[in-house]
Amino acid sequence: MASRKRRPKTRTAAPAAARRAPAARPPLAGIRVIDLTRVLAGPFCAMALGDMGAEVIKIEEPGKGDDTRGWPPFAGGEATYFMSVNRSKKSLTLNLKAPEGQVILHGLIARADVVLENFRPGTMERLGFGFEALRKKNPRLIYCSISGFGESGPEAPRPGYDLIVQGESGVMDLTGFPDGPPLKVGNSIADLVAGMSAAHGITLALLARQRSGRGQKVEIGMLDAMAAPLTYQAGLYWNAGGRPARRGNAHPSIVPYEVYQAQDAYLTLGVANNSLFERFCGALGRPDLVKDERFDTEAKRVTNRDVLNPILNAELGRRPAAEWLARMDKAGVPAGKIKTVAEVCESPHLKARGMVVSLPHPKAGAVTMMGVPIRLWETPGAPQAGPPLLGQHTDEVLTRLLRYSPAKVAKLRAAGVV
Repeated sequence: MASRKRRPKTRTAAPAAARRAPAARPPLAGIRVIDLTRVLAGPFCAMALGDMGAEVIKIEEPGKGDDTRGWPPFAGGEATYFMSVNRSKKSLTLNLKAPEGQVILHGLIARADVVLENFRPGTMERLGFGFEALRKKNPRLIYCSISGFGESGPEAPRPGYDLIVQGESGVMDLTGFPDGPPLKVGNSIADLVAGMSAAHGITLALLARQRSGRGQKVEIGMLDAMAAPLTYQAGLYWNAGGRPARRGNAHPSIVPYEVYQAQDAYLTLGVANNSLFERFCGALGRPDLVKDERFDTEAKRVTNRDVLNPILNAELGRRPAAEWLARMDKAGVPAGKIKTVAEVCESPHLKARGMVVSLPHPKAGAVTMMGVPIRLWETPGAPQAGPPLLGQHTDEVLTRLLRYSPAKVAKLRAAGVV
């Protein structure tokens, strides 16, 4: 009998210093991205690439910049919305309607690995910057396009904003209580999921290019990105004859798995199987519920949720949340407190994980924001720089990459090209 191979030991979290070895280069170091996006989905994607070491050159309209630069509230005159998704980038102002501006953009793209845009389908082609035109000059180019409804299908021409896509993706139909109206998710989830999908797609295209030597187009439709996570809800409709609907905080297949009210706060419980239910009932001080014929299987607990949940709320309401959380933790039962955004921002755990970072800014002082959620142990990413001022790097990019003289840059600025 062949001897079994010994399984590798589970790796525990390494100290921050070990993860940030000075010699390690972030995985996208040497990749140049021309970011033509604005608002949220595209900028969020570009920031993720910049955090992983890519040189991201954000192209903005002279005098105005990204739409979100004008959205309140402000810190030091700079929009907090803009700053939250535009770190690790350089800002270059460029008038794309001016012939000289188009020459500059062509020059930058010729030296780029990735172009990222989120204009309505057809806009870039009309400007002469569509994928087919650009790939002829730069066959290795990765061209990522983000739009609301994609570039094919009967609804492709429609404009897409986060709220519109949340509604049309089915997510709002599932969000809210049965007797109330549909609700949007509290943050701009359609934009953010589309941005993450775009970063994923660009990274895959770069990997494919390493093998083939050829670039390609990455097309992201926000509706596609939001429909894909329907997963089991869509499966319920297609394969079980069901019609998913708003359930508030209830799960269609698991009980208890929702929000409950302790004496002083709301709690979440994730009791997904019979073993957990037995431990949960012990921690609750109600071991009798385990043998109750109404609740002794997963399916029965779902069927009888309207009987079980009032019992649980009555018991949980007798003690403060902290006590219940300690009991559940001791019993190994997944549980949590509904935290405010302020509590999350001050979380000692997230701070210890490096998820709260502070970056210098020339006008707003120190800007605090969420850190990088993808943790690579050998080649980690990290915020490369604070969010840029409008046009902060125009001179640097034009003189360094395109070899323009300072006098030529000054002439372009006087003409309103940059």
